[in-house]
Amino acid sequence: MSFARTRLAVAALLVAGTAVTLAAPAHAAGGHRALSHFDDGSFETPKAPANAFANVATGQSIGPWKVTAGNVDLIGAGFWQAAEGDQTLDLNGSTSGTVAQSFTTVPGTTYSVTYALAGNPDGGVALRTGRALIDGQAFQDFSFDVTGRTRAAMGYVGRQFTFVAQGTSTTLGFTSTVAGAYGPVIDDVQVKECRPCCG
Repeated sequence: MSFARTRLAVAALLVAGTAVTLAAPAHAAGGHRALSHFDDGSFETPKAPANAFANVATGQSIGPWKVTAGNVDLIGAGFWQAAEGDQTLDLNGSTSGTVAQSFTTVPGTTYSVTYALAGNPDGGVALRTGRALIDGQAFQDFSFDVTGRTRAAMGYVGRQFTFVAQGTSTTLGFTSTVAGAYGPVIDDVQVKECRPCCG
């Protein structure tokens, strides 16, 4: 069986004659609904087909995440190594994509964001680049070189940054800055409130 990755610019993936379609958008078209807490940073819901992937287009949701530009690939269990859990997210489907999640924050409070970064090892240029966004603004640039990486050994690295919440809701996003297919891969995204050390 060929493991060549076939790109589909549709929201349904046909596997063994059965259509697997991701859930409809969970939020109204008017914007993001702030969650009471940050959730599903390892992209486990909904389930993508095992040993395959599902393309998710602008306006559709991946659990609490919403695709806000382009399209992305939700990678199912077994397709390649995950940093945490079973599933990961390639920020490039057939083109570069952006995902975002809104959640409740306390104004003036500092939060720490950590995530695992790798890159689709199957093709394209060696360097996968992108940005982390806070409330739609570029907050941290990232890059990952896939030279020598394989599906079985993705080579995830940890990334971290902090931000100070400006309002009662904050939107965390990730966007690819690489054209075409084969983008940066993210997994195990976590947001935690930074508490002052006791001295």
